[in-house]
Amino acid sequence: MMLAEDLMLLFLDEVAGGVRMDSTSVQNALAGAVLLELVDSGRVAFEADGRKLAVVDPAPLDDEFLQEFLGRITKPMKPQRAVEKLRNRVKDHVMARLEAREVLTVEKSKILGIFPTKTYTLDDPGAVIDLRRQVGDVAQGYRAPDERTGALISLLYAVKGLHKVFTGDKREMNARAKQISAGNWAGVAVKKALEAVHAAVTAAVIASTVAASGGGSS
Repeated sequence: MMLAEDLMLLFLDEVAGGVRMDSTSVQNALAGAVLLELVDSGRVAFEADGRKLAVVDPAPLDDEFLQEFLGRITKPMKPQRAVEKLRNRVKDHVMARLEAREVLTVEKSKILGIFPTKTYTLDDPGAVIDLRRQVGDVAQGYRAPDERTGALISLLYAVKGLHKVFTGDKREMNARAKQISAGNWAGVAVKKALEAVHAAVTAAVIASTVAASGGGSS
């Protein structure tokens, strides 16, 4: 599965059928995961000065999901802007993909018959258990990260979600995740993109928080 799919499964609360984090953080993290996929595919790369990302190979992708998001990078842009462009409805797209693959079922209902809500039921809980164990072992220091687990932990760390996804000492896990984010488990292109995504996601979270807190001021 794609990085964004694995990340979404980690965000899910298997018992309650909901999501463990707020929508803004989830969308930002998933957008970061999609951007990493596009960089890893060779379709998107940094310009020579290292400041902006641009499409360097416009050839159509076999994967319709990635092709749709590649089309959102319409011109060279800073990583934060790329995350903003990619995060619109990215959760819905990832959920639809997981549902089509029969990994989960999305059930729609209304609270008090008025407010729409969704419940997620895992159809293949074993796969999620394996994923959570693999990433959790790295998060808790039982084994070294590879490129995939390192990216997942770095994205969770970027949105301050590691302790919401895994049990353990928050300070210790965050310290370990910080080391993992700075590690040498990824190739140069992916590593550079991940550093940019981390900064972009952090900035986006701060901007969202400022906007929310100042929304009522005049």
